[in-house]
Amino acid sequence: MLKLGLPIAALFMAFLIVFGAFGGIGGGGGAYAMGCGKPGRPADDGPSGNGSSGTETGGAGKELRARQVANAKIVDQVAKDGKLPGRATLIALMTALAESELDNINYGDRDSLGLFQQRPSSGWGTKEQILDPKYAAHMFLFGGDSGDPPGLTSYSWENMSLNDAAQKVQRSGFPDAYGPKETQARSIAKEAGVDLERSGENHPGKSGNNGSTGDPKAGGPKDNGKGSKDPDEPPENCDTSGSSQPGNPGEPFHDGKSPWPAQVTNRRSTEDAIKWAKAEADSHRANWYQKCLAFTSIAYGWNSSGTNYAIDHYQEVMPKDMRHDGDRNPPPGALMFWDTGHRAGHVAIYVGDGKIASNDIVTPGEISIVPATDIESKWGAKYLGWSPPYYPNPG
Repeated sequence: MLKLGLPIAALFMAFLIVFGAFGGIGGGGGAYAMGCGKPGRPADDGPSGNGSSGTETGGAGKELRARQVANAKIVDQVAKDGKLPGRATLIALMTALAESELDNINYGDRDSLGLFQQRPSSGWGTKEQILDPKYAAHMFLFGGDSGDPPGLTSYSWENMSLNDAAQKVQRSGFPDAYGPKETQARSIAKEAGVDLERSGENHPGKSGNNGSTGDPKAGGPKDNGKGSKDPDEPPENCDTSGSSQPGNPGEPFHDGKSPWPAQVTNRRSTEDAIKWAKAEADSHRANWYQKCLAFTSIAYGWNSSGTNYAIDHYQEVMPKDMRHDGDRNPPPGALMFWDTGHRAGHVAIYVGDGKIASNDIVTPGEISIVPATDIESKWGAKYLGWSPPYYPNPG
């Protein structure tokens, strides 16, 4: 139910498309999802993310942010009235951010409307009802009175990851769109005074737990044989240390020597770009959530890269004679590209000694200096190759 109308709506609102936005970091689950989740969750610059550094509001202006906070309070009140824990509120906020940017819009794909882009023709209610945020939130959480359409509580959502719980209700054509909204949802919840760690009576598990702490014999929720493990925690074989050892998918990267072609000119020199990237890593500013291509272009002194997606920058924009496919010997300052299994791909700046400056690899939104092999070992991505820092259409 992530509608085709959303990309159009993005042209009229400050909207970080498909995979989320940067914002204040809240809770460790999002960091695990970035490092050990399905390939491709990080690094979706998107059409509106081709170079601006953004803000901690997730790209939203003051007016939109105010509406987001107000809607978050309404959603949370519905969850509290239904005696649901804060985790349910978090799932609802993540869903609404992916569907409508948590804005009560009166348009969407076909007859979709409102916070959750619910459709009157699919039984979610009348147009007037769906455009009532309180009603829409109640339908998302509890579904119709007859159980059709089903809401969140119609499923064993406590045993699901945040993303999968949202997808169970929405049945989106973009099934991984919700998880990356966790950082932004937590930031909005904090501003709205929403307690995402609140326990509930119907589903007592706290946010961050799987909600199956109850004893089935005592009337608590069943764990469906999955035990008490948090579905948003990393798997046991997942390395969440960020930059410990180079991974096994490929050999370590080594410094190469290759001068840039004459047409490669930037506002910052290679040395200054690397210095700036390292300083950004030292700052721990959470400005770069899923903004890999933006980061590289700004490091080299531009306001924008001029390309929507990292993988397009390598495969379509970069001249063939500048692409070094599969070469694991990039010179310092080179742009390194990966196929993440999703639309955007990923790009990072090679800083030398086998390391890169990359967003999201340790902490969502922050730049970190890590072994270049981390993108393969931690995100399951495929290394494509490197190129000079060439931006033929920069902003």
